[in-house]
Amino acid sequence: MSGGDVTDKIPKVAMVLAAGLGLRLRPITERLPKPLVKVGERTLLDRALDRLQEAGVERAVVNIHYLGHLIEQHLKKRRKPKLEISDETDELLETGGGVTKALPMLGEEPFLVVNADVLWLNGSLCAIERLAEQWDPEKMDALLMVHHTVEAYGYDGVGDFNMTADGLLSRRKEREISPYLFTGVQILHPRLFEGVPEGPFSLNLLYDKAIEAERLYGVCHDGEWFHIGTPDGLAEAEDFMSVRYAGRERRSS
Repeated sequence: MSGGDVTDKIPKVAMVLAAGLGLRLRPITERLPKPLVKVGERTLLDRALDRLQEAGVERAVVNIHYLGHLIEQHLKKRRKPKLEISDETDELLETGGGVTKALPMLGEEPFLVVNADVLWLNGSLCAIERLAEQWDPEKMDALLMVHHTVEAYGYDGVGDFNMTADGLLSRRKEREISPYLFTGVQILHPRLFEGVPEGPFSLNLLYDKAIEAERLYGVCHDGEWFHIGTPDGLAEAEDFMSVRYAGRERRSS
């Protein structure tokens, strides 16, 4: 995709994955779904939706499972983007199955998918704009926002991917620490879901399919990224936001 304003390239539809159980964040999540956990004065879910709204996304599908009625109740207060619910109360479908169920609501054009349990701050440019600028449906089925493994807050893993100079992604080798982790922000093309299995499955299955076809690409995020997986990770994010972004948070909330 080339030419035109980058804002014209940003998908107008997104999905927010909000159906997780948040087990590692207990006891905080015993009575509260993880997407409604607050960092500072805003929930993780609202922060994700804020980023989508700022980028010009018009409609977002939010999937729910654990304590989903609380998420639905919370979202009634929000006007933008326009929201729809994909209800997984009867069966948790994991990331791939969840997006597959929502495909009729997401449409036939490429769409954004965002995890509700991460927090990212824009760097030099809007992260979603940077993704859209690099999106090329002629050679990509998926474009992931990645981040330097060693610079992520609240993350204690070994990374996910290696990346070439032109953004082509490959899996890290076993027992290897890879330079890049997946941030939970991505653009996907609906064709990636052709022939997917029924029921629960991970999006990793489709990433591997795209890697085999050399159609999985990445863009490295140039701002801060926080994994809110544990109480310690949550505390680290709260400390950072209170010290470095308190004034900005009050102005933008």
